[in-house]
Amino acid sequence: MITKGLILGIKVDKVSENKNTNNAIRLPLFIGAAIALGIFIGANMADGSGNNSEGLYQSIYKFRQVISHIQNDYVDDVNTDELVETAIEEMLTKLDPHSVYIPAEDLKISQAQLEGNFEGIGIEFNIFKDTIHVVSPLSGGPSEKLGIMPGDQIITVDGETVAGVGITNQDVVKALRGEKGSEVTIEIKRKNNSELLAYTIERDVIPQYSVDVSYMVNDEIGYIKVSRFAATTYAEFKDALTKLKKAGMQKLILDLSGNPGGYMDPAVKMVDELLGDNQMIVYTKGKDANHNSQYYSDRKGDFEQGPVIVLLDEGSASASEIVSGALQDHDRALIVGRRSFGKGLVQMPIQLNDGSAMRLTISRYYTPSGRCIQKPYDGSLEDYHMEYYERFASGEMYSADSIKFNDSLIFKTDKGREVYGGGGIMPDYFVPLDTAENSSYMTRLFNTNSVAEYSLVYADNHRSELEKMSLQQFINNFKVSDGMLDELAQIGEQNNVKPNAKQLDKSKDLMKIYLKAFIARNIWSNEGFYPVFNEQNEIFQKALTLMDEANRLAEKN
Repeated sequence: MITKGLILGIKVDKVSENKNTNNAIRLPLFIGAAIALGIFIGANMADGSGNNSEGLYQSIYKFRQVISHIQNDYVDDVNTDELVETAIEEMLTKLDPHSVYIPAEDLKISQAQLEGNFEGIGIEFNIFKDTIHVVSPLSGGPSEKLGIMPGDQIITVDGETVAGVGITNQDVVKALRGEKGSEVTIEIKRKNNSELLAYTIERDVIPQYSVDVSYMVNDEIGYIKVSRFAATTYAEFKDALTKLKKAGMQKLILDLSGNPGGYMDPAVKMVDELLGDNQMIVYTKGKDANHNSQYYSDRKGDFEQGPVIVLLDEGSASASEIVSGALQDHDRALIVGRRSFGKGLVQMPIQLNDGSAMRLTISRYYTPSGRCIQKPYDGSLEDYHMEYYERFASGEMYSADSIKFNDSLIFKTDKGREVYGGGGIMPDYFVPLDTAENSSYMTRLFNTNSVAEYSLVYADNHRSELEKMSLQQFINNFKVSDGMLDELAQIGEQNNVKPNAKQLDKSKDLMKIYLKAFIARNIWSNEGFYPVFNEQNEIFQKALTLMDEANRLAEKN
């Protein structure tokens, strides 16, 4: 299972049988948060060095007093653990957008995303019409070994009905994940079987891959898609490089679009595979000199020669920006796409005594030329996250001319090319969002999962004939018909998407590519999805036209 993110919310328990208003119940929580915030600010403003021990102890004592009085004297019973967690969360939101508190119950999932594995039954799933559909059993996992198939519907988990009860993705994760060696019994509805099939599955360690796919675009160009930077990313990337070089790769497209980052170490090692020796990759600076560091290439890489193009967009952040910034500053790669997110703060994980954790910002990332990757965050947390949407409103996503830089933000690469600071990595070649074939109708089909649902149903109904094809035969010969679009529209209507023939006609060609890609994914996983998807990927297509320019840049090194 793939969990896209965590929602760190606050659940307020009912604290007494008294029928208080919601505001009355929540009041002590907000008071506690405000007090804690004031204490934190006071403790750090009392002395510029942060070493005012007496002030800190006084603040801590004051906080203990407040908590004690609320616990002992407040009119209603209060969950003090929840009160403290609320205060911690509020404190961290006032520091920067990326210092966060992670409750104990969420920490394990968060760590699993970065460690490159989790423990569970090993399926990728989607929820359609309140029913869990198996998109694919994960390779080598316990579900695959037992014969669970794409298209299977999970009806019960440990005797409890999970179909038709409004189950959420989070509910599925909680029900099916568990410690290695533990067991869970599920009942499955399978096409052409009148009775439910029961499976008792022993949970195991399930690898999560961060290199989604690697393949040869043509006889010379290799493509590697990296979706995040986890503990296993470097090893996966190196394996991909080896595979593609054996296949004849002379030119590389490294796709970091939509990659939110993760661990820094695999990003540094990835760059080292592409750079010559003793070149700076990234450096950090913080208030405490112990948090300052510099990272250099120090080993023979597998692809130090030959053109490289890196794909970026507004969803690329953190470790993705370290990679692209280093390669750009050393003139080792062309950067193609749109300005990256601008997340350049370094977090130190701090384990707390109750099993929860805090990720505290301790320094900032800088590219070799001196560019700070982090975008400004002077306003509120909401303003910071709204900056992404302001890029649309300002026109930045559609025209490079809408992006304005002042002279203080201009830096120089090793070869004297101008690059820009101010937050994020600005590409060498800007690729605007193409809205010509987009429509609100198509967006609604995606947002209601209608495209994914139809693709799964189609793949399941035609699995035997599709599996007789090779992937290349599918890519070359399979056509999405107008009739299939009509069937998709019917699925959409069932999901409350009102048919719109005019908008469907506008998006017809684009929709056919998407459908073909999603159908391929249900049969060949990502190895089938990306070669088809990239046919309409404007950043990828632009990169193909720039390979000669990337080659000229590589020849200068």
